Amino acid sequence: MINMNQENLALVITDPQNDFLSPEGVTWGVVGESVVKNNTVDNIESLFRAAKQSGLPTFVSPHYYYPADHQWEFEGTVEKMMHDISMFDRNGPLDLDGFTGSGADWLERYKPFIEDGETVVVSPHKVYGPETNDLVLQLRKRGIDRVILGGMSANLCVEAHMRELIEQGFEVYVAKDATAAAITPELGDGYASAVTNFGFVANGVFETAEITEALTGEPALVLA
Repeated sequence: MINMNQENLALVITDPQNDFLSPEGVTWGVVGESVVKNNTVDNIESLFRAAKQSGLPTFVSPHYYYPADHQWEFEGTVEKMMHDISMFDRNGPLDLDGFTGSGADWLERYKPFIEDGETVVVSPHKVYGPETNDLVLQLRKRGIDRVILGGMSANLCVEAHMRELIEQGFEVYVAKDATAAAITPELGDGYASAVTNFGFVANGVFETAEITEALTGEPALVLA
Protein backbone atom coordinates (compact mmCIF):
# COMPACT_ATOMS: atom_id res chain seq x y z
CA MET A 1 0.00 0.00 0.00
CA ILE A 2 1.12 3.60 -0.58
CA ASN A 3 2.11 4.93 2.84
CA MET A 4 1.26 8.63 3.02
CA ASN A 5 3.53 8.92 6.05
CA GLN A 6 6.50 8.29 3.76
CA GLU A 7 7.94 11.42 2.24
CA ASN A 8 9.31 9.74 -0.85
CA LEU A 9 6.33 9.77 -3.23
CA ALA A 10 5.23 12.64 -5.48
CA LEU A 11 2.88 13.45 -8.33
CA VAL A 12 4.52 14.74 -11.52
CA ILE A 13 2.41 16.22 -14.32
CA THR A 14 3.94 17.16 -17.65
CA ASP A 15 2.61 19.90 -19.94
CA PRO A 16 -0.86 20.58 -18.44
CA GLN A 17 -1.16 23.43 -20.94
CA ASN A 18 -3.75 24.85 -23.31
CA ASP A 19 -1.94 23.93 -26.51
CA PHE A 20 -2.41 20.24 -25.64
CA LEU A 21 -5.60 20.13 -23.60
CA SER A 22 -7.88 22.90 -24.82
CA PRO A 23 -10.02 22.62 -27.97
CA GLU A 24 -8.52 26.01 -28.85
CA GLY A 25 -4.98 24.64 -28.52
CA VAL A 26 -2.80 24.39 -31.62
CA THR A 27 -2.53 20.57 -31.42
CA TRP A 28 -6.19 19.78 -30.78
CA GLY A 29 -6.68 18.59 -34.35
CA VAL A 30 -4.33 15.65 -33.76
CA VAL A 31 -4.63 15.04 -30.00
CA GLY A 32 -8.28 15.89 -29.38
CA GLU A 33 -9.62 12.44 -30.24
CA SER A 34 -7.28 10.78 -27.75
CA VAL A 35 -7.87 13.42 -25.05
CA VAL A 36 -11.64 12.96 -25.27
CA LYS A 37 -11.49 9.16 -25.44
CA ASN A 38 -9.30 8.91 -22.33
CA ASN A 39 -11.15 11.63 -20.42
CA THR A 40 -7.67 13.04 -19.99
CA VAL A 41 -8.60 16.52 -18.81
CA ASP A 42 -10.80 15.23 -15.99
CA ASN A 43 -8.31 12.53 -15.04
CA ILE A 44 -5.42 14.97 -14.69
CA GLU A 45 -7.64 17.13 -12.49
CA SER A 46 -8.50 14.05 -10.41
CA LEU A 47 -4.80 13.40 -9.84
CA PHE A 48 -4.20 17.00 -8.79
CA ARG A 49 -7.19 16.92 -6.45
CA ALA A 50 -6.22 13.60 -4.84
CA ALA A 51 -2.64 14.73 -4.37
CA LYS A 52 -3.72 17.92 -2.65
CA GLN A 53 -6.27 16.09 -0.50
CA SER A 54 -3.66 13.59 0.66
CA GLY A 55 -0.80 16.07 1.07
CA LEU A 56 1.24 14.50 -1.72
CA PRO A 57 4.03 16.75 -3.08
CA THR A 58 3.09 17.90 -6.56
CA PHE A 59 5.38 18.90 -9.41
CA VAL A 60 4.69 20.31 -12.86
CA SER A 61 7.21 19.99 -15.69
CA PRO A 62 6.13 22.52 -18.32
CA HIS A 63 7.13 23.02 -21.95
CA TYR A 64 8.01 26.56 -23.07
CA TYR A 65 9.74 27.93 -26.14
CA TYR A 66 11.38 31.34 -26.10
CA PRO A 67 12.51 33.33 -29.17
CA ALA A 68 16.07 32.00 -28.88
CA ASP A 69 14.77 28.43 -29.17
CA HIS A 70 13.54 29.17 -32.68
CA GLN A 71 17.16 29.61 -33.76
CA TRP A 72 17.89 25.88 -33.48
CA GLU A 73 19.60 24.62 -36.63
CA PHE A 74 18.12 21.11 -36.66
CA GLU A 75 14.97 19.54 -35.27
CA GLY A 76 13.20 16.22 -35.02
CA THR A 77 9.84 15.66 -36.68
CA VAL A 78 7.62 16.87 -33.84
CA GLU A 79 10.10 19.52 -32.69
CA LYS A 80 9.84 21.12 -36.12
CA MET A 81 6.06 20.95 -36.01
CA MET A 82 5.97 22.57 -32.56
CA HIS A 83 8.18 25.43 -33.71
CA ASP A 84 6.25 25.87 -36.96
CA ILE A 85 2.90 26.24 -35.18
CA SER A 86 4.31 28.42 -32.35
CA MET A 87 3.40 25.83 -29.75
CA PHE A 88 4.10 26.81 -26.13
CA ASP A 89 5.63 30.10 -27.27
CA ARG A 90 6.48 32.79 -24.72
CA ASN A 91 8.17 36.15 -25.23
CA GLY A 92 11.05 35.22 -22.95
CA PRO A 93 11.96 33.51 -19.67
CA LEU A 94 11.39 36.71 -17.68
CA ASP A 95 8.50 38.06 -19.76
CA LEU A 96 4.89 37.12 -19.01
CA ASP A 97 3.32 39.56 -21.46
CA GLY A 98 0.56 37.76 -23.30
CA PHE A 99 1.02 34.59 -21.26
CA THR A 100 -2.36 34.45 -19.53
CA GLY A 101 -4.77 32.44 -21.63
CA SER A 102 -2.14 31.64 -24.24
CA GLY A 103 -1.30 28.17 -25.52
CA ALA A 104 1.59 28.04 -23.06
CA ASP A 105 -0.63 28.83 -20.07
CA TRP A 106 -2.13 26.19 -17.78
CA LEU A 107 -5.58 24.90 -18.52
CA GLU A 108 -7.78 27.23 -16.47
CA ARG A 109 -9.31 24.49 -14.33
CA TYR A 110 -5.86 23.38 -13.14
CA LYS A 111 -4.75 26.80 -11.91
CA PRO A 112 -6.13 26.41 -8.35
CA PHE A 113 -3.93 23.32 -7.94
CA ILE A 114 -0.81 24.65 -9.68
CA GLU A 115 -0.91 28.20 -8.33
CA ASP A 116 -1.61 27.34 -4.68
CA GLY A 117 1.89 28.22 -3.50
CA GLU A 118 2.70 24.56 -2.81
CA THR A 119 3.07 22.97 -6.26
CA VAL A 120 6.63 23.04 -7.59
CA VAL A 121 6.79 24.27 -11.17
CA VAL A 122 10.21 23.27 -12.44
CA SER A 123 12.12 24.90 -15.26
CA PRO A 124 10.87 24.03 -18.76
CA HIS A 125 11.98 20.96 -20.62
CA LYS A 126 12.95 21.80 -24.17
CA VAL A 127 12.46 18.64 -26.18
CA TYR A 128 10.64 15.84 -24.33
CA GLY A 129 12.48 14.64 -21.24
CA PRO A 130 13.61 16.17 -17.94
CA GLU A 131 17.28 16.02 -18.91
CA THR A 132 17.04 19.73 -19.83
CA ASN A 133 15.29 20.94 -16.67
CA ASP A 134 15.64 20.72 -12.90
CA LEU A 135 12.92 18.17 -12.12
CA VAL A 136 15.32 15.49 -10.89
CA LEU A 137 17.17 18.00 -8.70
CA GLN A 138 13.92 19.27 -7.18
CA LEU A 139 12.76 15.72 -6.43
CA ARG A 140 16.10 14.59 -5.00
CA LYS A 141 16.40 17.66 -2.77
CA ARG A 142 13.11 16.63 -1.15
CA GLY A 143 14.11 13.00 -0.67
CA ILE A 144 11.60 11.79 -3.28
CA ASP A 145 12.37 8.63 -5.23
CA ARG A 146 8.89 7.39 -6.20
CA VAL A 147 6.74 9.20 -8.76
CA ILE A 148 3.19 8.99 -10.05
CA LEU A 149 3.32 10.35 -13.59
CA GLY A 150 0.67 11.82 -15.88
CA GLY A 151 0.19 14.68 -18.31
CA MET A 152 0.84 15.28 -21.98
CA SER A 153 1.66 13.86 -24.32
CA ALA A 154 1.86 10.11 -23.85
CA ASN A 155 4.48 8.99 -26.36
CA LEU A 156 6.57 12.16 -26.15
CA CYS A 157 7.01 14.05 -22.89
CA VAL A 158 5.34 11.53 -20.57
CA GLU A 159 7.26 8.60 -21.99
CA ALA A 160 10.51 10.58 -22.06
CA HIS A 161 10.04 11.61 -18.42
CA MET A 162 9.26 8.01 -17.47
CA ARG A 163 12.39 6.70 -19.16
CA GLU A 164 14.75 9.30 -17.72
CA LEU A 165 13.35 9.01 -14.20
CA ILE A 166 13.73 5.23 -14.39
CA GLU A 167 17.34 5.67 -15.54
CA GLN A 168 17.89 8.07 -12.61
CA GLY A 169 16.79 5.41 -10.13
CA PHE A 170 13.21 6.47 -9.45
CA GLU A 171 10.22 4.18 -9.20
CA VAL A 172 7.68 5.41 -11.75
CA TYR A 173 3.97 4.63 -11.84
CA VAL A 174 2.04 5.90 -14.86
CA ALA A 175 -1.61 6.96 -14.85
CA LYS A 176 -2.34 5.69 -18.33
CA ASP A 177 -5.65 7.51 -18.78
CA ALA A 178 -4.31 10.83 -17.44
CA THR A 179 -2.49 11.28 -20.73
CA ALA A 180 -3.20 11.18 -24.46
CA ALA A 181 -1.33 11.57 -27.73
CA ALA A 182 -1.52 12.52 -31.37
CA ILE A 183 -3.13 10.19 -33.87
CA THR A 184 -2.19 10.83 -37.50
CA PRO A 185 -2.48 8.84 -40.74
CA GLU A 186 1.23 9.26 -41.39
CA LEU A 187 2.65 8.41 -37.97
CA GLY A 188 -0.09 6.29 -36.40
CA ASP A 189 -1.47 6.19 -32.86
CA GLY A 190 1.03 7.69 -30.45
CA TYR A 191 -1.08 6.78 -27.44
CA ALA A 192 -1.18 3.07 -28.28
CA SER A 193 2.59 3.08 -28.72
CA ALA A 194 3.09 4.78 -25.38
CA VAL A 195 0.85 2.42 -23.43
CA THR A 196 2.82 -0.52 -24.79
CA ASN A 197 6.07 1.08 -23.66
CA PHE A 198 4.66 2.08 -20.27
CA GLY A 199 3.97 -1.59 -19.67
CA PHE A 200 7.49 -2.61 -20.62
CA VAL A 201 9.35 0.11 -18.68
CA ALA A 202 7.35 1.58 -15.77
CA ASN A 203 7.17 0.06 -12.31
CA GLY A 204 3.40 0.04 -12.64
CA VAL A 205 0.65 1.25 -14.97
CA PHE A 206 -2.75 2.11 -13.49
CA GLU A 207 -6.04 3.81 -14.19
CA THR A 208 -6.44 7.21 -12.60
CA ALA A 209 -9.31 5.94 -10.45
CA GLU A 210 -7.09 3.27 -8.92
CA ILE A 211 -4.45 5.84 -8.03
CA THR A 212 -6.83 8.40 -6.60
CA GLU A 213 -8.54 5.75 -4.49
CA ALA A 214 -5.16 4.70 -3.13
CA LEU A 215 -4.15 8.27 -2.33
CA THR A 216 -7.40 9.05 -0.57
CA GLY A 217 -7.59 5.73 1.24
CA GLU A 218 -10.48 3.78 -0.31
CA PRO A 219 -9.68 1.11 -1.30
CA ALA A 220 -5.96 0.47 -0.90
CA LEU A 221 -3.81 -0.05 -3.99
CA VAL A 222 -0.48 -1.83 -3.91
CA LEU A 223 2.10 0.10 -5.94
CA ALA A 224 5.22 -1.52 -4.62
